[in-house]
Amino acid sequence: MNPRLLSPLVLLVTALPALAAPPVTELPVREIALFSSGVGYFQHEGPVRDNARAELQFKTAQINDLLKSIVLFDLGGGTVGAVTYPSQDPIEKTLRSFQVDITGNPSLADLLNQLRGAKITFSAGTEKLQGTVMGVETRDIPGSGGEKGAPIKAAFLNAITASGLRSIAISELRSLQFDDPALQAELEKALAALSAARDKDKKTVGLAFNGKGERTVRLGYVVETPVWKTSYRLVFADKATLQGWALVENQTENDWNDVKLSLVSGRPISFVQDLYQPLYVQRPVVQNEVRAGVAPQQYEAGADAEPARSIVTGSYIPTAEKEGPLPVSIYSAKPLKPKRGANTPAEGLRQLPSYVGATATENDSTGGSSIAVTAVAKEVGELFQYTVGGVSLPRQRSAMIPIVNDTITAEKLSIYNRNAGDGKFPLNGARLKNSAGLHLLAGPVTVFDEGRYAGDARIGDVPPGQTRLLRYGLDIQLPVQLQNIKSSERITAGKILAGVLELKRKKVSSLTYAVENKSPRPKKLVIEHIRNGAEWKLVETATPAETTDTLFRFDLTIAAGKSEKLDVKEEFVESEKLALLEVEEANLLEYVKEGEFAAPVREALVKAARLRHAIADSEQEVTTRDQHIAAITAEQNRIRENLKTAGDKSEYGVRLLRKLNEQETQIERLQAESAAVRKKQEAQRKDLADFLKELSVG
Repeated sequence: MNPRLLSPLVLLVTALPALAAPPVTELPVREIALFSSGVGYFQHEGPVRDNARAELQFKTAQINDLLKSIVLFDLGGGTVGAVTYPSQDPIEKTLRSFQVDITGNPSLADLLNQLRGAKITFSAGTEKLQGTVMGVETRDIPGSGGEKGAPIKAAFLNAITASGLRSIAISELRSLQFDDPALQAELEKALAALSAARDKDKKTVGLAFNGKGERTVRLGYVVETPVWKTSYRLVFADKATLQGWALVENQTENDWNDVKLSLVSGRPISFVQDLYQPLYVQRPVVQNEVRAGVAPQQYEAGADAEPARSIVTGSYIPTAEKEGPLPVSIYSAKPLKPKRGANTPAEGLRQLPSYVGATATENDSTGGSSIAVTAVAKEVGELFQYTVGGVSLPRQRSAMIPIVNDTITAEKLSIYNRNAGDGKFPLNGARLKNSAGLHLLAGPVTVFDEGRYAGDARIGDVPPGQTRLLRYGLDIQLPVQLQNIKSSERITAGKILAGVLELKRKKVSSLTYAVENKSPRPKKLVIEHIRNGAEWKLVETATPAETTDTLFRFDLTIAAGKSEKLDVKEEFVESEKLALLEVEEANLLEYVKEGEFAAPVREALVKAARLRHAIADSEQEVTTRDQHIAAITAEQNRIRENLKTAGDKSEYGVRLLRKLNEQETQIERLQAESAAVRKKQEAQRKDLADFLKELSVG
């Protein structure tokens, strides 16, 4: 390729010498623990020699988890250095932080203009020169471009060399490099930052290990991972076989090669905290105090006086007659030199890994924490894990990993629940007992019967030795009818304590399941009877095979071509307390009519009803008189309106006045009668209250 066609920036970059750095060591992932709570613990381990560094790729969203949880160990007596990671600031801001600003893809001319005064070594044609950059200028060069041969603009580098000022077209440069290593390093860092920002979703994290000789290092961290899932296949043949698979996704940026994989059903507390975003504290802004200078002033002759002395570099300043700037004191202090010792950050960083590394060598996992957690989890019975060795899975790939493949105790049957299916036919199912000795986690189950697909089911967590029912299809050969559906309620007992009636009310619910087997072979049916409530008890009913908080399960075997019935009766006795003083007469008589009471209780209720009836009669009398008074009052209003028209002197007016007088007499009589009835009613209420106050029978 013609050198003239190469980009000037390419010439500059290719001429930069490589920066010395420890070799990058690969630390493959060795152990993984995936939790059903959506996080995973990853442990890398590998050999290093002398001072070494390692690099790991992470998604941007994983950096917060990494910063919160990463732990590193140098197991050979070395020390752990700093963990470096890309800034969260925008790439433009990062690029502007370097001495060489390559934001916006600048040309070589623009870069050299930024670096005026820099020492460079460059070659043009057959010459190789050293000098200092003065700048870059643009000139018009006569050319043949266009129809009229318009001039062409070209950039020229102006540099001071040993032979004087040289001006060389940038297009003629064959190589160029900076003589200042620090400036070269800045350009190298800027280009590295630009390269790292190319994939915004991936970040490279650098790890440093300092030491001598060959040794082993280890690191672990927790990041968000997809929740691992389980699915099962239940195969009915000569024996029932259960196959279980774990569905695992490797959404990390590292391949899994021959790793030890643990799948844990626990849910440790985990949260996300934003540690990646730079945080700045808002500080108050204090304005600088600026004082006006002291204007020169001419004084009249007077007595001699020594000017005031101020401690401002030992000089004298004039004193204003009234107001003016105060004397300013300037103090100088030497900067303190930091003392070296174990408490400095550098010393602490060297000591911490040695201590942690010594602890790690005593355990099989990072700091021994995973072993301890597993042991505790098994004691409380809340965690269970599958451990699979030799797992290999490329990044961004998924896999089904077999975790269960064993014969299992399973019985085929039908299951009827009036709220499941169509309410007429039971469902094909199975009673599965976990005899595999492994904790079966929740997941879907695909059922195969005699080599054919039979249906799908779902199963919850099943610890070893426990039993669960599965439903996977409709059994149309075993129709079920609900018959004799009844419910009743009655008072079975009662007593009175200090005027409070305590009742025992029995509620009864019953129905009959009628089942017909239309198949040519016997069938076993599990009837799931929905309980009315946890407080309801079975009476006059066969003992259920299982009882849950919401169901009674009954086993029923029906011969081929035969029918069977199952009667289920439940009852519930509840207590009720009533203050008899507040109970109406009708309710008291209803209790007397329907309740199963002892004679004293019944007689007391009858008497209370009679007293309540007397009070109600008095109330009615008062109401009747009040209504009569209201009617007379309305009539009086009509008479008064007519009286205004006829006048009280006319014959008709005299008649109206006489009638008003008679009505007033009636109102007074009715009011007196109402007062007497109310007084009687108060006495009746007292009689009822006195009777009930000391009433205790039954």
